[in-house]
Amino acid sequence: MEELALKNLQIDNPAEGVLKVTVHRPEQLNALDDETVAEIHRTFEAISRDSSIRVVIITGAGHKAFVAGADIQQLARQDHDQALKRALAGQAAFDSVERCGKVVIAQVNGFALGGGCELALACHLRYASSRAKLGLPEVTLGIIPGYGGTQRLQRIVGRGRALQMILTGDFVTAEAAFEMGLINGVEPPEHLEEKVMEIAATLCKRGPVALKLAIDAVLRGGDESQQQGMTIEAELFARISETEDMREGMSAFLEKSPPEFRGQ
Repeated sequence: MEELALKNLQIDNPAEGVLKVTVHRPEQLNALDDETVAEIHRTFEAISRDSSIRVVIITGAGHKAFVAGADIQQLARQDHDQALKRALAGQAAFDSVERCGKVVIAQVNGFALGGGCELALACHLRYASSRAKLGLPEVTLGIIPGYGGTQRLQRIVGRGRALQMILTGDFVTAEAAFEMGLINGVEPPEHLEEKVMEIAATLCKRGPVALKLAIDAVLRGGDESQQQGMTIEAELFARISETEDMREGMSAFLEKSPPEFRGQ
């Protein structure tokens, strides 16, 4: 990936095709200030331009928190115009995560609260430590979620469960989050990274064009009626039939050999 000047994010390549993004503000439990949100946006825009990246893992520094929310010091001073600007910036940053064209996995190693939960919701897959807790506690501060939480949460767990979490502000355990479909799996803390890397390795063996278009079909179709969603799916199904990856996948299957996808 192109080199970026980053203060609050750490970038690593733990395996070929895999990029790891760590929110690194451990003394603040990785809380999202405006600078960190801007860095997330710039980083994922750069990721979208890099064809060598197939899977992105995002996590938080340390063992206590994935991201423990927004920076309350900043929120406490905002007026109407500042709040609107901040919400739109956060939504744009998390949209860049969701729509970067790569599979993004949230490795939820601890508290994922407020903006941290919203960041996890913007990822395509979410795996959590058994010690993790997730929640949108904004109402306890007299505000509401502003980085997409009211919209993404209901699409993932349903309106009733989303309203319960948003209106009470209560945290849920990793096990409860798994049961409601908020996360894809729960692992002991010492095995979480290994599990996520295992999932990433599997995804790297899949056709990158197919992964991108599958995500497009789900995201775009999910905002439309079922019939319109099926039209989108059919268009993307037809588009992928013109790719080298499709020909490689079909040939490899018929020849009983592993495919070598190139993302073309």
